[in-house]
Amino acid sequence: MPEVIFPGPEGRLEGRYHPQKEKDAPIAIVLHPHPQFGGTMNNKVVYNLHYAFYNMGFTVLRFNFRGVGRSQGEYDQGVGELSDAASALDYLQSMNNNSKHCWVAGFSFGAWIGMQLLMRRPEITGFVSVSPPANMYDFSFLAPCPASGLVINGTADRVAPPADTTALVNKLHEQKGITITHQEIEGSGHFFEEPHLDTMIGNVSDYVKRRLTENSR
Repeated sequence: MPEVIFPGPEGRLEGRYHPQKEKDAPIAIVLHPHPQFGGTMNNKVVYNLHYAFYNMGFTVLRFNFRGVGRSQGEYDQGVGELSDAASALDYLQSMNNNSKHCWVAGFSFGAWIGMQLLMRRPEITGFVSVSPPANMYDFSFLAPCPASGLVINGTADRVAPPADTTALVNKLHEQKGITITHQEIEGSGHFFEEPHLDTMIGNVSDYVKRRLTENSR
């Protein structure tokens, strides 16, 4: 797994970059959970999402937000982290200017950052939001949500209660021209303990593969 260091708004950012041989392979970035609660790019969910995208033929980048691991800077309430994610996408695109598809995937806090990135970057064609913390953060900026995507969470999530996630999805369903797919993993908590992790990753892979064969946004 090639380690990379690339420039962020507050100094260096540390990542793991996994290119495909095909020059026009789709690209994806994967965003990790909350830095102040132990979230890093090596989080189990993030790591498994990274490899799921790679195994589907994506060139993938995951990285540490500012102040995590060897990334410079310090935690910035999500504002700076969004800028970090934008820098990561710039870096990924600079090395893959022929890719037809660009995806963002995020887990928990990373899902919130990923959805904001979606609003800023029209080139993103799909997203995966895993356990989005709709009870803790305001997602009302998704008006309108610019791309179709998958929201996936556990029915036993105590960190981000399923009712809040369902309310978020219902709001997004009212929008025209995009399709929000919502899946709940029966019995899983926020962190997808085994055997739920495999189920979740399988669902994500099925969804992304299906989307890649369609031409819709």
